[in-house]
Amino acid sequence: MVMQIKEYNSAQAIADALDKELSETKSILGEYLRRLDEIRNLAEKSKKVREVVMKLAGKKPNAENSGEITIGTLNIILDANAFHELTAIESVVRSHQERLLVLQKVREALKWLDQLGDTEGLRYLVLEDEGVPERILFKIS
Repeated sequence: MVMQIKEYNSAQAIADALDKELSETKSILGEYLRRLDEIRNLAEKSKKVREVVMKLAGKKPNAENSGEITIGTLNIILDANAFHELTAIESVVRSHQERLLVLQKVREALKWLDQLGDTEGLRYLVLEDEGVPERILFKIS
């Protein structure tokens, strides 16, 4: 988690920054969803081929030899296949979907700022976590 404080001169500037974050997150999510479809198709084809070959060979898949090792908190996949990539992309998609929902909720919650009217001399110090506003400090200068 990376937290930072950003200063804005108006509620509209906060809304614009949030809109930009929303737009970027939607764009990135769209790319990952397209990639997910491609990898899902490849993984399904790979699974079918693997099942046929294993059946013809009269063997069962060996779950113990998955080629995965853990070093500290880092998992390393040796000889990664489409299934490994599919799992990784699914995690990224879920993460971006969650971020999108949080950003949309914050954007909706900030609509009351539009009612402040004239805010000359008022600065907005916004505590953000990964680009998501968590706290707004009004500072009169």
